[in-house]
Amino acid sequence: MAKINENYSKLPGSYLFAEIARRVAAFSAENPDVKLIKLGIGDVTWPLAPAVIEAMHKAVDEMGRKETFRGYGPEQGYDFLRNAIVAHDFKARGAEITADEIFVSDGAKSDCGNIGDIFSADNVVAVCDPVYPVYVDTNAMAGRAGEYLSELEKWSNIYYMPTTSENSFVPELPKTHVDLIYLCFPNNPTGTTLTKDQLRQWVDYANEHDAVILFDAAYEAFITEDDVPHTIYEIPGAETCAIEFHSFSKTAGFTGNRCAYTVVPKALIRQGQSLNGMWNRRHTTKFNGVPYVVQRGAEAVYSEEGMQQVRQTIAFYQENARVIREGLKEAGLEVYGGVNSPYIWFKTPTDSWSFFDRLLKEAHVVTTPGAGFGPSGEGYIRVTAFGDAEDTKEAVRRILDLLK
Repeated sequence: MAKINENYSKLPGSYLFAEIARRVAAFSAENPDVKLIKLGIGDVTWPLAPAVIEAMHKAVDEMGRKETFRGYGPEQGYDFLRNAIVAHDFKARGAEITADEIFVSDGAKSDCGNIGDIFSADNVVAVCDPVYPVYVDTNAMAGRAGEYLSELEKWSNIYYMPTTSENSFVPELPKTHVDLIYLCFPNNPTGTTLTKDQLRQWVDYANEHDAVILFDAAYEAFITEDDVPHTIYEIPGAETCAIEFHSFSKTAGFTGNRCAYTVVPKALIRQGQSLNGMWNRRHTTKFNGVPYVVQRGAEAVYSEEGMQQVRQTIAFYQENARVIREGLKEAGLEVYGGVNSPYIWFKTPTDSWSFFDRLLKEAHVVTTPGAGFGPSGEGYIRVTAFGDAEDTKEAVRRILDLLK
């Protein structure tokens, strides 16, 4: 008899965003004439930059001619994209990353989960709390999380690092042994950041304890403050302790195109093994590469026109974030994030799922309840800045009216 992976049976309920979608669908079915404004899931709304579209059209034409048609490409990504990434995302910031340390993929979410393939199941995992659910759920699926303690809403073998207003959203270094440390800054869901000095403490800790930092930099393009690092490799020593994940989804509107990349430095060695070599083996065994057309589009993000156009899109979302942040503060709420991030995190007057339901049913605004991000997320709501400008202003007005 075929045996199943019993770790799946330990997972509590449904995935956070699936539960949100269920509640929204149920409300819409009962109230078909109500216009909902969706500021919950972080999906982009602006179209691809013209430079990206032009590059993809050209690539499609190439695929239609025998002399320029391309079949399977290199699983790690085409050199033209890997070299552009190195030049603009790393060398321009003083980080010595090389093209053979870049692995192009179909999404940072995928890689944040798949990276566990190269690590032993008995590693101790540390996560910030609140936390992007993928970090926890994929480790639970792999058997690293232990048992789910429903009364505490925690896993027995996960080390939770509270990242809340009480510690200025700066997690404390672990007090007990950990092996894998997930850090996401600018942070999802709180929208907060670490300075270079604060991140340096984590790099030093990981090197001292032979831990590995799994650094999610998906939102670095939204950074506005000078002392906030765009990549962990701005910190000396990070190349011997950190793997980094980047995405074109929020940076360039690629949520529907699927393109991202992971950095695994060749200097990162554990138990005498190169993690770069291990990830290369995993990547080439289980993945056939991002389509050529999509990679040409991603390359265009780094062109002079592409960078200018993408910056305009990001500025649009940053203005939405300002509108939300200031509007919620005007309503008397305690608000965080939205300065170096497209996410705004605010305290709720009730528990987070109840306030989510109230916003949905009375203000007709879809948000994300903080409780879905872990126990320390209870009492908060996450709002995204990825909506339409007028819809964003209307959503803020509705929330203000609700709280009067």
